[in-house]
Amino acid sequence: MIDTKIVCCYLFPITKYGYPPAAENTLTYLEEMHSLGFSSVELEGIRDEHLNKVYEMRFDIKKKFEELKLTMPYYCAVLPGLSSMDQKERNKNLELFEKGCEIASFLGSKGILDNGPLPPFQFPKEIPIVRHYDEDSLRYAFLPENFSWKSFWDQLVDTYKTLCEVAAKYNLEYQVHPAVGVLASSTDGFLCLANAVKKENLKFNFDTANLFAIKENLQLSFLRVKDFVSYIHISDNRGCKVEHLEVGSGLINWDNFFESINKSGYDGHFGIDIGGAESGVRKLNVAYLSAANYLEEKWLKKNS
Repeated sequence: MIDTKIVCCYLFPITKYGYPPAAENTLTYLEEMHSLGFSSVELEGIRDEHLNKVYEMRFDIKKKFEELKLTMPYYCAVLPGLSSMDQKERNKNLELFEKGCEIASFLGSKGILDNGPLPPFQFPKEIPIVRHYDEDSLRYAFLPENFSWKSFWDQLVDTYKTLCEVAAKYNLEYQVHPAVGVLASSTDGFLCLANAVKKENLKFNFDTANLFAIKENLQLSFLRVKDFVSYIHISDNRGCKVEHLEVGSGLINWDNFFESINKSGYDGHFGIDIGGAESGVRKLNVAYLSAANYLEEKWLKKNS
């Protein structure tokens, strides 16, 4: 089996079955990830209906974990409404977040993860259900009338303090994932948020492809935030758009990156996060197994 420090991310079933993949098929996704040789996996709860279904299935999921001897270091609760300016919407999403924390804790996770906060954009309809708020999904977004940045920021900081406190109640880290279109899409954005929130369990999910897509130098970025990093999402990118490619098929300088990782003594987890409709990965199973072997060689063996 693949080392438990190497995680099969939820992008694997997303790539196979679309976004979001049906929550009721979660046990099948676990069997498929396990059949590849992974003993460590990632699951998600995507907004209310999907997350509530995972919550409803949590006992069956735990039974499947025990049967397959799986672990889940991090659980993702995707809740863009947490940064809403509507208090009722925020409160609804705070309740969902606590359910997500309960799922994570029940299944033995170290932390809960979500995309960084979505700016207070409004859309002609509702917030689109997409993985990344790229140019196509954001070009129709607009700010509400009489918008005040200070009021929004103060409210957001208070919300994130509350989120960290809820996560801490379940002994969880709260991992913020950088993505195009969110306020913590960069290391600067995360450090600004962390400096305002000031909670020890607030962490940064270092996503190599998303950071490279916005022209970050990954070696420097990692060194700036390494004290906040215990989970890294790994995939390649060509630096022009959001994509999650097989390791080695993009332009990331992996030798430089792993030089910094290994010198730092990084001892967290790596999540293999390859795929998505934007990436055109044809041999998904091969891509995940190749990445796992690569991590064994470039990281685990050098730190054993």
